[in-house]
Amino acid sequence: MKNNMGTTDRILRAMSFILILVLFLTNILQGTLAYLLLGITGIFLVTSLINFCPLYSIFGISTKKRA
Repeated sequence: MKNNMGTTDRILRAMSFILILVLFLTNILQGTLAYLLLGITGIFLVTSLINFCPLYSIFGISTKKRA
């Protein structure tokens, strides 16, 4: 697995998970939509933690700065 995510991308993905989680825990988001968004942003969180996005790899995208 070659890293293909930049710092900004990783931070935005993690922050999106935190936002959806807070909205869910405060009962602003409820029902099926809440669980769907939690699942999607949960995947975002995992990919940001491992610094690799499989979809980026498939499409040849990289947000990581070249050194």
